[in-house]
Amino acid sequence: MRKIIIFILFVLVHACAQNSNRSEQSRTYPDHWWSPISDKNLPNWEILPDAGEKNRSVILSKRHELGILSNFAATPFQLSGKQYASVEGLWQSTKYPDPKIKDDPRFKCKQFKLTRTQVEQLVSFEAKSAGDPGSACMKELGIDWVSFEGNKFVYRLPERGPYFELIYSAMKAKLEQNPRVKEVLQQTQGLTLLPDHHTKTDDPPAWRYFEIWQEMRDQLLLSTLPVLN
Repeated sequence: MRKIIIFILFVLVHACAQNSNRSEQSRTYPDHWWSPISDKNLPNWEILPDAGEKNRSVILSKRHELGILSNFAATPFQLSGKQYASVEGLWQSTKYPDPKIKDDPRFKCKQFKLTRTQVEQLVSFEAKSAGDPGSACMKELGIDWVSFEGNKFVYRLPERGPYFELIYSAMKAKLEQNPRVKEVLQQTQGLTLLPDHHTKTDDPPAWRYFEIWQEMRDQLLLSTLPVLN
């Protein structure tokens, strides 16, 4: 019986791969995903859409619809019973003093102009900039952790850990609660996803949102397979 189940699974996976290959060969993508852009005021952090290899890899550029996959995008979602305006808003808020942590040392820092709750409702570069005081506070106190709902997490880990799981959960909530996000992500099927900003090889897994999206996209594809009892 076990051999029969394994054989059936093999046939299903092979059929799925064949269908995927055929669909990838016939799939067409919007040309503007790779269109050259002339911008004299190009910020030094940005990687433009034409850096991708057409029909093979694509930049998740904020200059077109793929920007909805950025952590910066205004894609409201709920997580642990609380509403967030963007993944970036949640991300940067974890650097702020946490009312659920008794004697949180970050309350001693004087550079905070916003509250944790206010940062949770920010998007885009405003949310990113709101994290600067938090980073400065961490450096001042000599701490390497951030927090969520009273739980502390090491901020930079070379492997997947609790903080990665938090960001993954936030992105999953964003995907499940915003139909347009799911639609756009599925449109990239067959392409390698790349960031629109410069990264480092030693960036923690939680920071590599483009790889997380690829993983989630593959899971969406696999979810169409029949479940064997």
